[in-house]
Amino acid sequence: MQPIVRKIHKYLSFFISLQLLLWTISGIYFAFNKIEHVRGEQYRIQPSATYSLKKIEFEIPDAVSLVIKKRLDKTIIRASTKAGMRYFDENGDPLQPISFDEAKQIVAKNTLLRPIAVEQINKSKKASEYRGRQLPINKVTARNADEKDINVYINIYSGEIVAIRSTQWRVWDLMWGLHIMDWQERDNIDNLFLKVFSILALISAISGVILFFKANVSSEVIS
Repeated sequence: MQPIVRKIHKYLSFFISLQLLLWTISGIYFAFNKIEHVRGEQYRIQPSATYSLKKIEFEIPDAVSLVIKKRLDKTIIRASTKAGMRYFDENGDPLQPISFDEAKQIVAKNTLLRPIAVEQINKSKKASEYRGRQLPINKVTARNADEKDINVYINIYSGEIVAIRSTQWRVWDLMWGLHIMDWQERDNIDNLFLKVFSILALISAISGVILFFKANVSSEVIS
């Protein structure tokens, strides 16, 4: 029985050792990097604003929820409806997308970053920095106090900053993909590889414990 257990433990350990190493490395990275800093929360500013609701006297059909916000100095309404997300100004007219200059103003007003350039992104890409965000979206290239490039992603209608991405976030995202064994999209924690290797790691650990106790029993019998 013992030689069979040893052989199983040996080959299982060989196949899962690299993934165990990646789990350890990524786990250490997660432990030593605050998720708030990874997400760029340290760059955000929450300026106060004065809201006037006197002009808001219109109906929004099939609305599930409403949020009243400021887009620069304008009061806007973001409505979640059965037909999707809709955006209105305070008169009930549909909002027009923000301009590139307005995108820079939003970054300058709501973050500690200095905006440099703006581009609009219309197509989604696998494992992109802006995955899961509503498209089209504005990408503002900005710089922090250390002159490092930071990407700020802005909803083109509401003017909300929906993501801040830095080198720290990209390393974290890579580590996350290695950790969950989803190397392409880096989002699926319900993948087959993760399940199989988790079970193999468990079997390897159990077989190691069995070998430890059997080795002790054998040494006691010999002595």
